[in-house]
Amino acid sequence: MRRVPRLLAAEVLRAARAFPALILTGPRRAGKTTLLRGLFPRADYRLLEDPDTLARVRADPRLFIEELRPPAILDEIQNAPELLNYLRARIDLRPARRGQWFLTGSQEAPLMRGVSESMAGRAAVFHLLPFSLQETPKVSLLGGGFPEALARPRTAPLWYRSYVQTYLERDVRAVAAIRDLAAFRRFLALLASRIGRILNRSDLAGPLGVSVPTVSEWLAILEVTSQIVLVAPFFENFGKRLVKSPKVYFADTGLACHLLGIDTQAMLDRSPFLGPLFENFVATEIVKHQLNAGRARALYYFRDQQGLEVDFVVPLGSDRLALIEAKASRTVRPDDARALLRLAQAVDRYRTSSVVVHRAGKTPPATAALSAGAVAAVPGELPSILDAGRATARRRRGKGAAA
Repeated sequence: MRRVPRLLAAEVLRAARAFPALILTGPRRAGKTTLLRGLFPRADYRLLEDPDTLARVRADPRLFIEELRPPAILDEIQNAPELLNYLRARIDLRPARRGQWFLTGSQEAPLMRGVSESMAGRAAVFHLLPFSLQETPKVSLLGGGFPEALARPRTAPLWYRSYVQTYLERDVRAVAAIRDLAAFRRFLALLASRIGRILNRSDLAGPLGVSVPTVSEWLAILEVTSQIVLVAPFFENFGKRLVKSPKVYFADTGLACHLLGIDTQAMLDRSPFLGPLFENFVATEIVKHQLNAGRARALYYFRDQQGLEVDFVVPLGSDRLALIEAKASRTVRPDDARALLRLAQAVDRYRTSSVVVHRAGKTPPATAALSAGAVAAVPGELPSILDAGRATARRRRGKGAAA
């Protein structure tokens, strides 16, 4: 598979011209190192998982930093967090020099704690997920978006199995001392079967024979290592009782399919998990689009206790929302937009765009009117729909400011 340009590249280059340092987090094998080494081919590169390199860092971290000739890429910085203080001192000696230090990390939360303490105001922070459909049409619900799985689709099941056994387990051991990795693997498969559901820790703990605090710890590990995405509920003062727990999705549907034992398109088409997996795919495409544009993740769902439910609510600006329903069917009907239109009426202080996202058929996709106030689209059309909504919000804010 030839090198595919990453959409985040433009934001990374822009940040390199404005900040002394840059932090790039994300799951293992998502392409962080490839992106940085491609953008900055002359940068001095150090992998902080190499035993010899780590030994040098531990022996004399100041000397290690002083021997580097910026620009420099420090890969997997979470393995040597003690370097952050020395980097801060080096940056403060010449604060006007931009684009000098590029750091990657596969464990977002621990890394961010170090950044907030040592690099505040000195580093731009980005998050890279596996490929999106906007970046390459090879991305699919079954195949996911990890570069190596896409490069060799015939051996993708083997790649995902190895990924679980090596990278995930290595990160898990680095974050927490889990003794029963077999139980943790069962937890991964069970969690994959709960995609798109309201998170219920007791429901997960019971079948595994572990405690609820253990499940909470394991969920935190998956979130820290960027393997899952928790989607919070959208709150408004509707005078209704709203559900307050998050929904859970995997950051890559190829990995989720592997955990569910789905290895072929025929198995996927027959699977009872097709609907939740497609919903997961839509969720990650939205999040990838936001992160690749250098924006913060902003994705919610809506459910009240009267039965009104909408898969996704996406803020587009101060007065706009995109309301999105994911349908695994290739055929959509006006009734599929009913919940979207009901919620649009309930949040009448916002201008809303209602979209039913469905699987693509053999004919070329085209956004189509579904009913008054709603359209039908396929996942590949989501970026243009969301960007159009944001552009409208900006124009409206501009008019308001001028007035």
